[in-house]
Amino acid sequence: MSTSNMNINLFRDQILAAAKNKTPLSIEGGGTKSWYGNANSYAKLDARTYSGILEYQPEELVITARTGTPLKEIEAALAEKNQVLAFEPPHFGENATFGGAIAAGLAGPGRISVGNLRDFVLGARIMDGQGQDLSFGGKVMKNVAGYDVSRLLPGSMGTLSLLLEASVKVLPRAAATTSLRCNITQARALQLLNEWAGQPLPLSASCWIGNSKGGDGELTIRLAGAAAAVKAAIPLMGAAVNATELDSGTAQTFWNQLREQELPAFANLKGDDTLYRLALPAACGPLALENIGDDLVLEWHGQQRWFIAPSDVATFASIKALANANGGHATRFKQGTHVDPSKQRFTLLSEQAHSTALEAVQARLRAAFDPSGVFATSRLP
Repeated sequence: MSTSNMNINLFRDQILAAAKNKTPLSIEGGGTKSWYGNANSYAKLDARTYSGILEYQPEELVITARTGTPLKEIEAALAEKNQVLAFEPPHFGENATFGGAIAAGLAGPGRISVGNLRDFVLGARIMDGQGQDLSFGGKVMKNVAGYDVSRLLPGSMGTLSLLLEASVKVLPRAAATTSLRCNITQARALQLLNEWAGQPLPLSASCWIGNSKGGDGELTIRLAGAAAAVKAAIPLMGAAVNATELDSGTAQTFWNQLREQELPAFANLKGDDTLYRLALPAACGPLALENIGDDLVLEWHGQQRWFIAPSDVATFASIKALANANGGHATRFKQGTHVDPSKQRFTLLSEQAHSTALEAVQARLRAAFDPSGVFATSRLP
């Protein structure tokens, strides 16, 4: 019996034992995002033992790999063919895995221009809560073979099934890339970014960092695409805000640190603080945020916003109410070391008027894939 089949059988044995004993399993890869989502102390199912790139077709822009494959191994293989994971998944550590990236469903600065991680998942092989080995989707974009279950896995954080393998679409690295930086107010930055997003410009990513109390902040934008398009956009966009062009090394370091949340604005998380994430509509302007830290970070042209604030229930309630009132939602993304790990991390579907109907759908999906509650770790509410 091959090693891969032995791993599959071991996974099945663990799942069936957990189903029989009514003891949930917490799926874990490299553990670099174990702090993300609601905490639990259930037994771990280590997915790292099932590792390796199964198939890579550069000409078809598709890579297929096992769940425990190191994310840096995937990216290295793509780099050899001048291709990338365009959604730029954050690693949050050297041991990040392919399956962990998909389960977390997180995307980096490029998400605003290319789409979310979910948009790139073409197919998946999973093991459900009854130990069944199931495959969904395929290795092409146009696949209509049944319900698109593979798109449900990104962001499910191991609460739906065990991901065994996945096929994702990759993209060629942009022919040209450059970054511009300027000082500008938050309101003006949001206005310009929304205007530019509606124009045929090679705007790949944006980030505004400034004081939450007002005044100018630092806007950095990344242009990526055809060399002629980038060359033409530099003077047009640079002149509008009196921006300067960053050297390639400085720019690459900045975008990597933003993706990995290693910038100073993310570094001041005290023991009793929380790093909050707001997901908001494109047209949302500056928000009246109270009782938060000095630094405010806006990504994705303002559709993703980060700040540090106290972790107490009242603060989270006011932040959720503000996000909901503006058509978005809030997440306690990362907790300080002294924060009670049992505290609710996400805005519940029941608290969002436009999402309450999804609760029934979510419940039916979990019942279908995991009737015994093997993956019911509550990492997601």
